[in-house]
Amino acid sequence: MAEHGDARAGRPTGALARHVTFQGYDMTGDPGVHRGLPSPYLTFIVTFGVPLVMRGPDGGLVRRRTALGGLHTTPETIVHEGRQSGVQISLDPLAARALLRRPASEIAGVTVDADDVLGALAREMQERVESADGWAGRFAALDEVLHRALDDEARPVAPEVRQAWRRVVSSAGTVPVRALADEVGWSERHLGQRFRAEVGVAPKVAGRMARFDRTRRSLAARAAAGTPLHLAELAVDAGYADQAHLTREFGALAGCSPTRWIAEEIGYIQDAVPLEPAP
Repeated sequence: MAEHGDARAGRPTGALARHVTFQGYDMTGDPGVHRGLPSPYLTFIVTFGVPLVMRGPDGGLVRRRTALGGLHTTPETIVHEGRQSGVQISLDPLAARALLRRPASEIAGVTVDADDVLGALAREMQERVESADGWAGRFAALDEVLHRALDDEARPVAPEVRQAWRRVVSSAGTVPVRALADEVGWSERHLGQRFRAEVGVAPKVAGRMARFDRTRRSLAARAAAGTPLHLAELAVDAGYADQAHLTREFGALAGCSPTRWIAEEIGYIQDAVPLEPAP
């Protein structure tokens, strides 16, 4: 069943605006399960009201007040009893060094307590979001703390990796890896090694995630507008071979078909507008 409630988008100020976006949510509905889908951004969640309950790799439930997830190619499972509330911060992986003091590759494929990475700053964010008055107060609190966390002197990402990442995301994975390597002046092998060392996945995998992310947002927009889904047309426009290819990708990355995802989860906060690649 789809979630209902209050969802707000916020945009950080100053230098943060290049690196993160805020999506606030306070959703209610029947108890159930939500899928945290793969995307080309790190996911940092700061809760209020109720903790985030996630199913761990061993099948057990893990309760978190803050959570930080790296790039992943399988859906996360979030279990809730009827309410989910917090702010989802979408973070450009290339900003991980400046904000998290480590490359995004160090948390690829996993979700951890944000305390384990940001320590007292993560706890401060949760406490201030919990006590803030409304969305403006929550966004302002996160903006202030993250500005303090931002390290302008962090080790820079190699320009070649930065260029390749931007091309992968902006093209939704339609540029071949060989062409990316030629553009940055590296061998395909060297690009793959440096790319994985920075963001945690290979260029081809990042492109697959970017294409899926853009496609499912287009699908959600059509469903929300009440227009026909036209999956075959959507598949071709997104760069998939055909509708069957699109359906297989949904099965692999979302754990269900496109139509089932629409029926069960349309309207959730992750369908908000994503970050655009920074200059």
